[in-house]
Amino acid sequence: MNSSAPHLLAEDRPEFERVLDEALRTAHERPELTAVGQRLNTAQLRTMAMNASALIAAAAAAEYDHYVQVREDVRTPAARTGSVLAMGDASETAGAGVAAVVAVLTPVLAGTAAAIFLIVGYLLTMLTPEPEFARALLTAGWIFAALTAAGILVAAVGLLLTALRNGSTAFSDGRAGERSPEVEQAGAAWRQALLERGVVPFLRDALAAPGAEPAAPAPRRPAGRIPDLGYSRPDYSSPGPDGGTTPGPRPSYSSPDFSSPDFGGPDHKPE
Repeated sequence: MNSSAPHLLAEDRPEFERVLDEALRTAHERPELTAVGQRLNTAQLRTMAMNASALIAAAAAAEYDHYVQVREDVRTPAARTGSVLAMGDASETAGAGVAAVVAVLTPVLAGTAAAIFLIVGYLLTMLTPEPEFARALLTAGWIFAALTAAGILVAAVGLLLTALRNGSTAFSDGRAGERSPEVEQAGAAWRQALLERGVVPFLRDALAAPGAEPAAPAPRRPAGRIPDLGYSRPDYSSPGPDGGTTPGPRPSYSSPDFSSPDFGGPDHKPE
């Protein structure tokens, strides 16, 4: 049941099963398949069709070859474009690495400088008299704090754009080519040919085959208290003159005549 047509690629075998299941599901809509369920049920027909999948797929071999060719032609430019993009990405890896390092280090360094300047500046303002450069340290600290916030914002936006770009590239490289109108049209033509010239004729022939007649039901056993063990008592009879068996007379038995001895007196002798 799990055998598939060797002509079909592994990625197209599920499509073959879907066409077969659709034909079985809509069998009542086709006059030539109205006997489904009377001689053979759906499960039996599906098993037979899967076992003969190579023969069924061969009926639409021309359409399938065209479908595979069109699909490969669409995939090849996409693969070449992907390789070119991969080379471009490799050449940009160094620059992207430097930018990533800068994006990460800028908020860290600016934040550290801001914390140092602000802490030292506020400590100096507590002295009496207040040093002149205390206000300069506070100003520098707030400048570095602003740089820290800006660096964090730029890094977050860069990460978001990178994620969106990678997602859209993967989607376009993966399935966009296979959804082209040419591939869809070729696939639809193959499925239609597979259904009309392969699946439906096979199901029709399977239903019309003499061996598709249902087996006669087994006779029901008579209900009774004593089960029927499948045998009867042998008929004992004596062989006849002609070698056949004719009933003979049963032997008759009579009981022996038992009598007590005749005892008399001492003068009487038994006979």
